[in-house]
Amino acid sequence: MSTQSRLFAFMLVGLMVLGLAALAPAQEKTYVNGIDANFPPFAFVDKNGNPDGFDVAVVNWIAKEKNFKVKHQPMDWDGIIPSLNAKKIDLVASGMSITEARRKEVNFTIPYWIITQVLVVKKDSDLTPETAMAEGRKIGAQRGTSEAKWIEENLIRKQGKKFELVYYDSAPLAVEDVVNGRIAAAAMDDAPAEDAIRKNKPVKIIGGFGMPEEEFGYAVRKEDEGLLKTLNEGLKQIMASPVWEELKAKYELK
Repeated sequence: MSTQSRLFAFMLVGLMVLGLAALAPAQEKTYVNGIDANFPPFAFVDKNGNPDGFDVAVVNWIAKEKNFKVKHQPMDWDGIIPSLNAKKIDLVASGMSITEARRKEVNFTIPYWIITQVLVVKKDSDLTPETAMAEGRKIGAQRGTSEAKWIEENLIRKQGKKFELVYYDSAPLAVEDVVNGRIAAAAMDDAPAEDAIRKNKPVKIIGGFGMPEEEFGYAVRKEDEGLLKTLNEGLKQIMASPVWEELKAKYELK
């Protein structure tokens, strides 16, 4: 075979390889979603060890519609934004409040839920928000949450309240200590508080403690504009579809 023939053969093989590559299906991108392992009904790990919850289901739906894969990774909540920016995860879709402090570190999608912060006490308690936060009382809150920070800055530092703020790894753990009498009340979002009541925990909601309502959004790194656009498009699609109401009903969200 002449040199010219060999060159032609190599070119032909190369074109065939490129043609086959073009015909091969594009590999789906996989994103890792960092979740709170114990924040029902938005995110939790079920009895079989599988991630579940409203946000998990929503992101699964978006992933299917937008042709990407998603893995849900339980993480400590107080370190979840540092983990996002360190590229250990790619997004946070797990009942995260949009705050100005967080906006400095990450970008948020459009809001998809409005949340109110409340106090939870024993079901037979006669405490009010004022007496629950009186001097000498202990109030529980999940570390790393917007409500914990708001209480620290506004009630303890600015207003000089004398109650003790006790930190927990999750809202349900704080509820357990309300039940067993270790703390007088627990501050949390209304959705997990209502979830605890639905699960027959002997607790009740006695009202708020002055913190304004907040909105939930999904967080991504500042530079991940493409992912942010994809999530925003997906959220708009699912919120306009019957699936949104079906998921709200499934996870008993009002």
